[in-house]
Amino acid sequence: MDNIICPKDFPELKNDLFLRAARGEETEQVPVWCMRQAGRYLPEFREFRAGKDFFDTCRSPEACCELTLQPLRRFPFDAAIIFSDILVVPQALGMDVQMVPGKGPSFPEPLKGPDDLQRLRPKVDVPAELGYVFRAITLTRHKLEGKVPLIGFTGAPWTLMAYMIEGGGSTTYSKAKRWLYSHPEASHQLLRQLTSVIVEYLLGQVAAGAQALQVFESHAGILGPVQFKEFCLPYLRDIARRVKDQLKESGQESVPMIVFAKDGHYALEDLAQSHYEVVGLDWTIDPRSARERTGGKVALQGNMDPCALYAPKERIAEIVKKMLDGFGPRGYIANLGHGLYPDMDPEHVGAFVEAVHAHSRQLLK
Repeated sequence: MDNIICPKDFPELKNDLFLRAARGEETEQVPVWCMRQAGRYLPEFREFRAGKDFFDTCRSPEACCELTLQPLRRFPFDAAIIFSDILVVPQALGMDVQMVPGKGPSFPEPLKGPDDLQRLRPKVDVPAELGYVFRAITLTRHKLEGKVPLIGFTGAPWTLMAYMIEGGGSTTYSKAKRWLYSHPEASHQLLRQLTSVIVEYLLGQVAAGAQALQVFESHAGILGPVQFKEFCLPYLRDIARRVKDQLKESGQESVPMIVFAKDGHYALEDLAQSHYEVVGLDWTIDPRSARERTGGKVALQGNMDPCALYAPKERIAEIVKKMLDGFGPRGYIANLGHGLYPDMDPEHVGAFVEAVHAHSRQLLK
């Protein structure tokens, strides 16, 4: 096993469409992958996960590897994303996080006020606390056999902060937003602490074999432009800048970085100037408008409404065609505007992937 999980001598990459598109280079067809492509919509995923604790699965490199590879056995995706969860970072900081079936993530003891920040580990030993993710990445990189690139990821500071204060999901996130208004200094303290852990976490993922990185700012839409510029944007920029600087200083090869700020359409211009190669888009943004507003500074990723996959296959092909016509085939990675839902038909996912490849080849003739 040791020789398999050593982060060196990785198989040669056979399909680099995703990496080329992320860097704005020419491709023969538009690359495509799906957020949550390893997930409950696959019967083999449900069978593998049956009766197992979610975070126990996350802590098993072999299990994460298997779940990452499952969708690639079915569909010709152009990238894999490591199976994990954004809430492993709060766990590394010492918080108890549980995944409650039918409910989602739950923090039995969320942060109630600034004094609770003392409960967090002041210095996180990232390799010790999150080494299982690094081992999963290295193992998966070998098991992929160079078929497609492997994406690593993290939650962004504000999104993680919101979960840590709310204690789980919320409709208003009023407890977390209350901190921003009532305790701005403590909010920035927590965001800085999360940023430092995230930077080290992402660097560890690259060292382990991740060939691209995505930062999920899933709760961007809870904020307006003013709060986003104070409590989100500086930390998103800091993460990308520090990761790139430290990779350069250590002589490691840089990797493309993707920022996905869901419902953050008001910040598109800022996101396009935040040191990321790719800006991921949700389905509330018009492709042509996104191109115009980002001014060719970045590649774009997205943004079909996941619910479009409930449509008949012929209709899915029409929706994909319209989306690709809007984005154009250069500097573009096809994806959904959010993750796949558990009740989706795998055959319709296959129709989406096939339509992206087929129509983009026509566009690029």
